[in-house]
Amino acid sequence: MRKLQSLFIGVVAIILLLTFLVVRLNHASNASSKVLNIYNWGDYIDPELIKQFEKEYGYKVNYETFDSNEAMEAKIKQGGTAYDIAIPSEYMIQKMKKENLLLPLDHTKIHGLENIDPRFLDLAFDRENQYSIPYFWGTLGIVYNDKFVDGEKIKHWEDLWRPELKNNIMLIDGAREVMGLSLTTFGYSINSKKMEQLTQATKKLNDLTPNVKAIVADEIKMYMANEESAVAVTFSGEAADMMAENEHLHYVIPPEGSNLWFDNIVIPKTSKNQAGAYDFINFMLKPAIAKQNAEYIGYSTPNKKALAMLPKSIADDQQFYPDDETINHLEVYKNLGAKYLGIYNDLYLEFKMYRR
Repeated sequence: MRKLQSLFIGVVAIILLLTFLVVRLNHASNASSKVLNIYNWGDYIDPELIKQFEKEYGYKVNYETFDSNEAMEAKIKQGGTAYDIAIPSEYMIQKMKKENLLLPLDHTKIHGLENIDPRFLDLAFDRENQYSIPYFWGTLGIVYNDKFVDGEKIKHWEDLWRPELKNNIMLIDGAREVMGLSLTTFGYSINSKKMEQLTQATKKLNDLTPNVKAIVADEIKMYMANEESAVAVTFSGEAADMMAENEHLHYVIPPEGSNLWFDNIVIPKTSKNQAGAYDFINFMLKPAIAKQNAEYIGYSTPNKKALAMLPKSIADDQQFYPDDETINHLEVYKNLGAKYLGIYNDLYLEFKMYRR
């Protein structure tokens, strides 16, 4: 009889333990479903929009930032954090698709895609937007200060080599960007895989070193606004921030060609809150939200309804919303593959070392 009682008590104890574990798991699951982990570039969303999203949808947002596509990809590969949203650039989206790091999107759960300008949908890096939704787009160009430089003399990439610009140029720290501008001076593709062209471009960059004052990242905005250099090579949104701080700064897209880039929203394969990810995508597709974000960030919005809501001084500014003729001369970065990405990085490092 005692054995039966002991068995009964043991069974009850096991049932109670299992019930407790189920409740804890359900609680943890429910808790995780109310947390949204976002991985984005630094200073790339209006913080007020994060607060508004949390309030409207009832999520707690964990927001982390990265400083390069490669750093973002590496961390998602490691899988330590289950990011629900990430915002990579076009060539990295191609790469992450091949590496099976992204979830295909269920378009029946997306509302507001019709707000996006068709020019920014169904692009080569993600046909039919199977994995990504447009967030921002922009260009790479030249910023100059009219107090120190005649604007008529800064229109082309070749103008960066002018001797009067000695120790007066700041470059954004990026292998694809710096190698690309040099390739473009020869009329070559910024996605070139021809070693003779890459070698020629590197040699030309070495000739630019007397003019290069510094190679920097986000600090370039502060330096140019404070007039610590006459000229800079940077992205359009960074240029917009600088120009807002200093009326003497101007942005130029060289007519011979440059980079046209796109940053899109994706759902990494490790996501544990896909419902929240779709809520965030739909939130950012709202025209009023996209407008507010574009005004805060300074980059170009792909949301045509948001663009129509922006002040004409912004929407009609061809420095940041270039016409189709200009866009047709621009190139999108392609995924070069590990071999050639390594070659670009090595040649760029060679240029940086040559400066020393």
